[in-house]
Amino acid sequence: MLRYFWVLFNAAIWTIVFGLSGILASIFESNKGRTLGHCARLWGKFILFFTGVRYSVKGLDNLDPNGPYIFACNHASGYDVPLAFAGLPYWLISIAKIELKSVFILGWVMETAGHIFVDRKRSENAIASLEKSKKSLINNPRSILLFPEGTRTMDGELGFFKRGGLMLSLDTGIPIVPVGLVGTFEMLKKGTWSFKNQPLEIRIGNPIDPKIFSNDSKNSLAKYVKTQVHTLLDQN
Repeated sequence: MLRYFWVLFNAAIWTIVFGLSGILASIFESNKGRTLGHCARLWGKFILFFTGVRYSVKGLDNLDPNGPYIFACNHASGYDVPLAFAGLPYWLISIAKIELKSVFILGWVMETAGHIFVDRKRSENAIASLEKSKKSLINNPRSILLFPEGTRTMDGELGFFKRGGLMLSLDTGIPIVPVGLVGTFEMLKKGTWSFKNQPLEIRIGNPIDPKIFSNDSKNSLAKYVKTQVHTLLDQN
């Protein structure tokens, strides 16, 4: 349990340090959000380092270093977010539940950085948020961190992939990259205070060209992306 509270302490302290530092630095930049993007990566790295978590990344050679991409990841643990920000070397913004917007400091930092908030309880609001984000991404391309399941798994199994966030790929032309986050479920399960330290791994698949799908095949896109993520998770 002490390790669990140490994790929470690190998440809180580095959110404050890098969040406020990034906001102050962004006052002087022309491309708003880029500095906070760098801070988010440092945030993830510091959390992993100070909680003693080792990780590796496989498949970066599948990607263009300049991006941008929509990274579609499985969601198994609270550690997924810092792991993804630490291991994916891109200017990342996330699609996040709107409840995070009201979290002290975190919500302010995320909003300033341009993260996309989605109201999961009101579909019309969620659609409006994604529509607004589409225009922003076309004008200022960035990579997106997306968890298509919408919430963390309770049993470690891959859940249903929602199509909403994935549709940004069809609307913007940004390729989708399937990502398997391995080991996070065993490390920190949802609803428990147990923390089991072990090496984590990010497995990156091949980019999916949105041109091979159409607006009429939304469900097929979600199913295909889920299959690709599942394949990555099953690799030995």
